[in-house]
Amino acid sequence: MTRFETKFAELKAAGRKALVPFITAGDPSLEATVPVMHALVRAGADVIELGVPFSDPMADGPVIQRSSERALARGAGLRYVLEAVEVFRQQDDGTPIVLMGYLNPVEIHGTERFAREAVAAGVDGVLLVDLPPEEAGETRAVFDRHGLSLIALASPTTSPERLRMLCETAQGYLYYVSFAGVTGASDRLDTVAAGERLKQLRAASRVPVVAGFGIKDAASAAAMAPDADGVVVGSALVAALAEPGGQAPELRAAAFLAPLRQALGA
Repeated sequence: MTRFETKFAELKAAGRKALVPFITAGDPSLEATVPVMHALVRAGADVIELGVPFSDPMADGPVIQRSSERALARGAGLRYVLEAVEVFRQQDDGTPIVLMGYLNPVEIHGTERFAREAVAAGVDGVLLVDLPPEEAGETRAVFDRHGLSLIALASPTTSPERLRMLCETAQGYLYYVSFAGVTGASDRLDTVAAGERLKQLRAASRVPVVAGFGIKDAASAAAMAPDADGVVVGSALVAALAEPGGQAPELRAAAFLAPLRQALGA
């Protein structure tokens, strides 16, 4: 079984929802990434999405855009990201890790080389925001050869035909973007409308369905959880980690995530 299959089977058996935090690798510092990842797991994270810094993150709002800019300025390229996962795996071999980013760094690195090195480092899946599913066949074939899951995205504007294709080909989990827009626009989250779409997706998908975009705190996580297999929290966590001064980043990460874990447990 893959780490995804093991983790979601454990969650299902326990009657729990997956909590999937997103952080940008290299922010708030190069040294903080791995300690923050471990802190998130201790605070209740089931899967970690690790953002690969990119110069033009078109699907992301200003919070994650700025975090990507800061990380790149520190030198957090793809090699750094893979090394961070490798160090994380020295102490944690069970938590699934998904690299979330854009196609350009993968293609520059070389898709075959990237897949090989990502799996060797301990990466379980990759979510490429700007890779349309209709054009993903070649990338998926390369990933499949190395045992790397290509995580798919669905949204409120996804056509029925594309949804059927996504549900049939999804790997790891299916990421449902809860509204049409960029990350961080929590005022656009309509939990009722998203819940109806999530019910449809879960009935058709061969893998678990997690909901992201607009989830910023315990209340929004709890509101989205009933109709999803898990929830993703990103911009609000990235913003909390970027606050100057105060606690160490790993302590801030744990303090931010603990109420969400409690809310999902309830």
